[in-house]
Amino acid sequence: MQPLTGYLILAFGISTGIAANSFAKISDGFTKLTPSILCILLMSITMFSIAKAMSVIPVGFAYSTYSGLTVTGVLIFAMLKYNQIPNLYGLIGITLIVIGVVMVNYLGRLN
Repeated sequence: MQPLTGYLILAFGISTGIAANSFAKISDGFTKLTPSILCILLMSITMFSIAKAMSVIPVGFAYSTYSGLTVTGVLIFAMLKYNQIPNLYGLIGITLIVIGVVMVNYLGRLN
């Protein structure tokens, strides 16, 4: 598998991770059946996608990209759906996460 394919699979995993976290909120603590099942299904797809991506992308790069962009995506989802606007420190933190992901992927080197 080519590295580009790995990043595309990782992007799919990030998307399903954001959706899974969204259904986790909607499931109301796993008390609602349909959102709970969707959350578990999407999280399974997410983990499968990350595992496949890690077959061609270094583990540290893949997981840092997944975690950073998923956190950012969930924050944006919460801002749009629930009007949960972070304060200045939250915005600075998210900005630092995105900068960290970019640094790891473009400036990070393996020995």
